[in-house]
Amino acid sequence: MSAPVIRQMRVEDIDRVMAVEAASFGTPWTKDIFYKEILENPYAIYFIMQEGKQIVGYCGLWVIFDEAQITNIAILPQCRGKKYGQTLFHFVLNQAVALGAATLSLEVRVSNITAQNMYKKFGLTPGGIRRNYYTDNGEDALVMWVKL
Repeated sequence: MSAPVIRQMRVEDIDRVMAVEAASFGTPWTKDIFYKEILENPYAIYFIMQEGKQIVGYCGLWVIFDEAQITNIAILPQCRGKKYGQTLFHFVLNQAVALGAATLSLEVRVSNITAQNMYKKFGLTPGGIRRNYYTDNGEDALVMWVKL
């Protein structure tokens, strides 16, 4: 199979993105949230990673002035371990720089050591804790950030 392709998410991708979302998160976003992000949020840009016709991952980015925020990133569970997350994250970091961002931040579950380790590879460092951030189980979020 050929290497995955990354491109900007379109409205017609949302149904297939929902499969990634549902497989990845205990409290998945709704279709309506994705529609609003793509169609109404002037600060948002979303990217999908596609392998053939299958969407295997996606990542959301907000850029407000010179600050970028990763809203979410997910790879289908059966596609993890192939460095797809790293590839997608690296692509989105480059997009943030191209859009004029000087810093980038994100929240990650304190229990998600795998993701934290990946973010550290890109220079992100812990910046604080958001207590009870995740509504599904009240887990804290670790805030990580990097100067771009």
